[in-house]
Amino acid sequence: MSQVNLPPITITAVDYDRLSWIATAGVNSQRYTVAEMLADELDRAMVAAPGSIRPDIVTMHSEVEYRDGVTGEVRRVTLVYPGEEDLDAGRISILTHIGAALIGLSEGQSIEWEGPTGGRRELTVRRVRFQPERMAGLEV
Repeated sequence: MSQVNLPPITITAVDYDRLSWIATAGVNSQRYTVAEMLADELDRAMVAAPGSIRPDIVTMHSEVEYRDGVTGEVRRVTLVYPGEEDLDAGRISILTHIGAALIGLSEGQSIEWEGPTGGRRELTVRRVRFQPERMAGLEV
């Protein structure tokens, strides 16, 4: 699977450290895995302090609304770590193609990639409905 359209992304230092470990642990040399897609995303990301990240950027545990560029479907999901996913509750793992594509994108950005079976995938972030870093900055 290769990525086609790569917009600039921003990731918090905390997310970067934890996701780097997850991506490294999940790499399989026999094919391009989701862990490798995540590692590629991290390699090109700008890393920011959690308190300085813009509120419209998708971070871990963000609730985000996106549009699937292939089907036109609009979905609302929460991006979570492996083991926290629950599809019925809309909680998707970072170790899914959609999860790895969403991390670091901001509202209005799109990303396009080639799926494992060769089909084109694309999504556009419509709205970051909740971002934990935004709430952390409001606490005193």
